[in-house]
Amino acid sequence: MMYVNADPFYSDDSPVAAIQAMDFILPPELEATMPPEARGLTRDAVRLMVSYRSNDHIVHTRFQHIGDFLQAGDVVIINTSATMRAALQARRVDGTPLVVHLSTRLPADLWVVEIRQYEGKTTRPFFHIKPGETLYLQNDATITLHTPHDQHYRNSDSNSQQSPRLWIATLKLPATTTLEDYLNNYGSPIRYSYVRDEWPIAYYQTTYANEVGSSEMPSAGRAFTPTLLTSLIARGIQIVPLLLHTGVASLESHELPYEEFYRVPATTAGLINVARHEGRRLIAVGTTVVRALETVTTADGITHPGEGWTRTIVTPERGIRSINALLTGFHEPQATHLAMLETLANRHHLQLTYQAALQQGYLWHEFGDLHLILP
Repeated sequence: MMYVNADPFYSDDSPVAAIQAMDFILPPELEATMPPEARGLTRDAVRLMVSYRSNDHIVHTRFQHIGDFLQAGDVVIINTSATMRAALQARRVDGTPLVVHLSTRLPADLWVVEIRQYEGKTTRPFFHIKPGETLYLQNDATITLHTPHDQHYRNSDSNSQQSPRLWIATLKLPATTTLEDYLNNYGSPIRYSYVRDEWPIAYYQTTYANEVGSSEMPSAGRAFTPTLLTSLIARGIQIVPLLLHTGVASLESHELPYEEFYRVPATTAGLINVARHEGRRLIAVGTTVVRALETVTTADGITHPGEGWTRTIVTPERGIRSINALLTGFHEPQATHLAMLETLANRHHLQLTYQAALQQGYLWHEFGDLHLILP
């Protein structure tokens, strides 16, 4: 049974302390443990919940029928970022085996990274790193951890017994090795405990991905197939691209989203502005698309082209300017993405849809089912 927790989502000194988490119990059997293809389904055969926020009407269907709920003139905005093999085996100078998750590539060839330790067949965060420590990777590569990513840790007592989850670091590769080659040879897709087995990188890519840079798959678009996209275009539905490279998730602790690289092309911004002016539906495929568009959409509802690193956080207090519909997966209890969904819809609508998802046995996470929220 879902319940709402009225406790503040963040501490009082958070810049978005007013956010409150929608909390609920997610049964383990509703966690998608493998790709749908391994369950005997095609990509587009996952389940789809369609909900209308104006009247709380809910429809249960399969993703391959999404075209029945779209119409000519709709604009569907996709994120074309491709997933890196971002998990790298590492060891400390004392031989302790660890895993490095590459998250976000920053200017000056710096990285935001997460350090994890093995726990059976999976990993959990490792909190005992010191600034300046160098970890040793395969094939004579190294990664040096310079400073905590979170300003709070940089300003805190240096004698603290626990280090932060995220670090700013330098990755040093052999002189003749490119990052792409190194990750192809020694990296693997990031996976968490609910995915029990390793799967090839192809299972972590959308069919339209064309620029590698995400540490984790922008999974809301995973169910689209070339055939399905072609059929939607034939119906007069516009498919327009942008780019946002996703960083690592925080399943163990619900932290604020941090900076991610985005690029919104001029053609995409122009098509969105025309559609908005004409009153057409603007459907973001995933919260990554919303974050990128909200970064470049001004308070007067004009979307501009642009690129850079966004720190935009979409909350009910801030509001949403860029889109009026969203295709997304089902998010974990207290996840930060739920605040974005509540900004588009409202708490009551989300409660109804998540109650239905739990009761109907929808599957969570990147290999799970999907939710289309329409006006």
